[in-house]
Amino acid sequence: MSKEQAMMHMLESAAKMQWNIAMILEAKTVEAEKARNWIINHVGMQAFEQNEDQLKKPLEIHEQLVEMLEGLTRVQTGLCNNMKALLEADEGSEGGMGGMFGDGMGGEDFST
Repeated sequence: MSKEQAMMHMLESAAKMQWNIAMILEAKTVEAEKARNWIINHVGMQAFEQNEDQLKKPLEIHEQLVEMLEGLTRVQTGLCNNMKALLEADEGSEGGMGGMFGDGMGGEDFST
């Protein structure tokens, strides 16, 4: 496998991971919206024995969401660092990325 092909595979993999992360975030958004609607409609003051309990439950939910977002942020940071390393490694050759995208001005055919 040539260096150009390896770089293309890395770029395709990074794009697929970004897509999957976007799908995770979309699913979490839908899940959070459903939970919010259920809580608004079914959980009232009478569901909690003390005011402390009324505060603890939402804080637990928010803590879980923050942990999930921190994990996704770490994944994104890792992807970003990998892409920076890839781009910096080829920066000096033929305008970056080894000229694999052509000069960027013409009508190259990338369908193959």
